[in-house]
Amino acid sequence: MFDIGASLREARELRGLSLDDAQQHLRIRGRYLTALEDERWDLLPGEAYAKGFLRTYAEYLGLDGTLYVDEFNERVAAQDDEPIVPESLAPSRGRSRLLTRTIVGIFVLSFAVFAASSWRPGSPASPQVEAASAAIPKPFARRALPHGLPLPAAALAHGDAKGTVALVRATKGRSWFSVRVGGPNGKEIFRGFLERGHRLRYPLGTVSMRTVWMRIGRPHAVVVTIGSRAVNGLPGTPANLLLTRDGPRAG
Repeated sequence: MFDIGASLREARELRGLSLDDAQQHLRIRGRYLTALEDERWDLLPGEAYAKGFLRTYAEYLGLDGTLYVDEFNERVAAQDDEPIVPESLAPSRGRSRLLTRTIVGIFVLSFAVFAASSWRPGSPASPQVEAASAAIPKPFARRALPHGLPLPAAALAHGDAKGTVALVRATKGRSWFSVRVGGPNGKEIFRGFLERGHRLRYPLGTVSMRTVWMRIGRPHAVVVTIGSRAVNGLPGTPANLLLTRDGPRAG
């Protein structure tokens, strides 16, 4: 869980932008942008608009719009009760959900078109803009989940270099990840969401994978272990982590 409004304001200030700049670029009223930064959801015209504004504003600031909408859905959006019977036996509920998703999709697409039509090419990015863009990587197509080869229990017990395995499990919900070999500038081997109940597994200390760097969108939703040792003290906001066979380091 992270502060939606505070992170939006921080990214905007890093870019050297004012609320007036954002309003003119996005064609979204300044009071709605202020409501997003203050997390005053009651000042927005509705939940669908709030999600559309949030995604458009986040991506305008170089952030991961999907990550912000997911955080909004988990913390703010109205949650449906769990169905008593499977959805396949409740067609009316399925039609209602489909209609809701269609409406939300139309609003999101409309805001994306507004943002694209108001963008003007040719303006060079300042160092602050580049720094903000690097803060949270932009999403692109999901790659296959990488899994290390199974290793014998004896190797894990003795802490052998070839048997040290980094294991990341999503236990409290899904989280966005960017995973690279060797460090933040290394080859990216995974980018996308790790769903609850799924895991990533990497053998550390091998020739091809001595260290693994990762950007974690929701650290509080995952459990990270290196060998038999748990990585403690993960923050509640997006963070970088470098995993080595000797233990974790700040990324």
